[in-house]
Amino acid sequence: MQLSRTEIYLDGRWVRPDGTEQIPVENPVTEEIIAEVPAGTTTDVDRAVTAARAAFDGWAGTGPADRADALERLHDALASRAGALAETISLELGTPQKFATRVQVGLPLTVLKSYVDLARQPTPVETIGNSLVLREPVGVVGAITPWNYPLQQVIAKLAPALTAGCTVVLKPSELTPLVAYQLFDAIEEADLPPGVVNLVTGTGPVVGEALAGHPDVDMVSFTGSTAVGRRISHLAADRIARVTLELGGKSANIILDDADLATAVRAGIANCFINSGQTCTAWTRMLVHRSRYAEALELAADIAAGYQLGDPFEPATRLGPLVSAAQRDRVRGHVERGLADGGRLVTGGPDAPIPERGYFVAPTIIADVSPDSVLAQEEVFGPVLSVMAFDDADQAVAIANNSRYGLAGAVFAGDDERALAVARRIRTGSVEINGGPFNPLAPFGGYKQSGIGRELGVHGLTEFTQLKAVQLRTTRLGESQR
Repeated sequence: MQLSRTEIYLDGRWVRPDGTEQIPVENPVTEEIIAEVPAGTTTDVDRAVTAARAAFDGWAGTGPADRADALERLHDALASRAGALAETISLELGTPQKFATRVQVGLPLTVLKSYVDLARQPTPVETIGNSLVLREPVGVVGAITPWNYPLQQVIAKLAPALTAGCTVVLKPSELTPLVAYQLFDAIEEADLPPGVVNLVTGTGPVVGEALAGHPDVDMVSFTGSTAVGRRISHLAADRIARVTLELGGKSANIILDDADLATAVRAGIANCFINSGQTCTAWTRMLVHRSRYAEALELAADIAAGYQLGDPFEPATRLGPLVSAAQRDRVRGHVERGLADGGRLVTGGPDAPIPERGYFVAPTIIADVSPDSVLAQEEVFGPVLSVMAFDDADQAVAIANNSRYGLAGAVFAGDDERALAVARRIRTGSVEINGGPFNPLAPFGGYKQSGIGRELGVHGLTEFTQLKAVQLRTTRLGESQR
C-alpha cells in the first residue's frame, strides 16, 4: 500500500505542487515517520480554486440523477477500499481496527449513500403566492477538515456539496492526510468531471488561510477548534462569504436519580473514551444525582479498567494513542491542572502505567470537579472524564448549560418523558436520551461557540444551497415550471 505521495489533485489530474517541501506523517503508536505528503502553497490553492470555478457551471447544470450516479460510483469505489482505508486510519491516527472499520470507514460510507438516496428523490416545488422558490448551489466550497475523523469529516462536507451542485477544494489535516489520498484515488476511479473536486494538502497557516480568504471561494466549511473557526470566520467575513463551522464541545451526560445507573455510566464512559477521547461530541462531563454519586464512581472505575491501551492492530486494544506528542502533552496538562484545582483522582492519571512507546494517555476519571474549573470548561480531547454531583434537575441543567459550548449531550432517567423534559432545557445541538443511537440523517451541529450551521441529511444539504425567488405573473404553478 502506497503511503507517501508527491502530488496534489487538480482539475481531474494528479499534478506536481508549486513547491517542493514535504510534510512528514507520523505513526502515533511507533513514533516513526511513515510517509510524506506535499506542503501546498498559496499558488496551489489558486490553481485549485480556478479549476473548481471553471467546473462549477457544468456541475451545477448536471441533473440530480446524474449527480446521484456519480456519487454512487464514488461510494462503490470507496467501499471496495474499505479494508485499506481502515488500515491507513489506524496507521496515521492510531485508531483500533474494530472502530476504524465500523465507524471511521463505515459511517462515511453510510453518509455518502444517504446523499445518493437524497439526490434521487424528486425535488419538491415550493411556492409562496405568485413566487416560485428555488434552491441553487452556493458555488465553490473550501472544505477544511480535522484529523480526528479524517474520512468522515470529509464526506460530511463533500457529499452534500456535490449533491447540491457545488464544486470543492479540500484541505485535509496535515496530521492525517493519507486517507484523503485514498479518497481521491476513488474519486478518480469514479470518473467525476475534472475540477469538481480538488485536493491541496498543507498546513493551516498557509493552505487553510489561503483557502478561507480566497476571493473566488463562495463558502468555507470548517471542522476543528473554536479558535481556528473564529479566524476562518474573520477571513470569510472580509468578503461576505458564507461559513459553516463545526467546532468544539464540552458535552454533559446527566444521570438522574431514577436512571438505570449501570447502563448510564457504561454508555457515558464509552462515549467519553470513543476514539481515545478525540471526539468533539464526547460526553466529557458526567453529572450524577448526589444519591447515586458514590455508586456511579465505583462503577466508572470498574468499567474504565476494561479499556486496554495498545497497538490498534491488536484485537484486545480498546484505546489507541493520541494523535501526536503535542496532543498527549496537552491532555496530560489538563489532567494535572484538574487535580491541582481540587479534583479527586478515581482512576488513571499521570502516573498510571502506559505502553513505553506511543503517545498514550491512560483512561482517566476525576471526581469532585468544580463546574467552573478549567477541566470542566475547556475541551480536553483525550480519554478524561470529569464527574460532578447535583441535587436536582434544575441544578443539573444549570451545570450542563454552564459552558461556552453546546454541541451534544445526554440524559438518562427512569422514563423517556422525564429525560426528554430535561433534554429540551439543555442548550446544545443534539441530545441522546436513555441511549438513543446516533442518527446520521439527523442535523448535526452546535449552539454557542460550538459552531454555525448543520451537517448530515437534508439539513446538511441545504447549507450548500442559496434561495432564489422567481416572481411569476400567475399563482397557478405546475410541474412544467420546476
